[in-house]
Amino acid sequence: MVMNNYRFQLGLKKVKSKGLLAKYTKYIIIGIVTGMANGLFGSGGGTIAVPAMVLLLDEEEHIAHATAISIILPLTVVSAYFYISNSYVDWSLTLKVILGGLLGGYLGAKLLNICPSHILRKIFAVFMIAAAVRMIF
Repeated sequence: MVMNNYRFQLGLKKVKSKGLLAKYTKYIIIGIVTGMANGLFGSGGGTIAVPAMVLLLDEEEHIAHATAISIILPLTVVSAYFYISNSYVDWSLTLKVILGGLLGGYLGAKLLNICPSHILRKIFAVFMIAAAVRMIF
């Protein structure tokens, strides 16, 4: 199949290169760890996926952040199913926070487009450190 001048092959084929196998192994491990963090802590896209893509896959900051958002959706759907089926969701609280989250998501996506990578990395680090300190104390 050809799309946008790229050739995609459907079906399974043998992986012939060790480098390719190592890269796909990284993808799978990042996905498993991100999914587990999302299921356990309600977090994973930012805390696991972004640093993993930047450090292990040498991905650019903006791409890593945007990709993490795309990764979160299916993980959240799976986790939400289990949380909802076990009656762990406070719907009143959920609906109120969603309203602010929609506005925050829009503003954050707009800011991502104008924020330089070195600044984005520092802001992200501050949030990660603040979250870690908050969890310890």
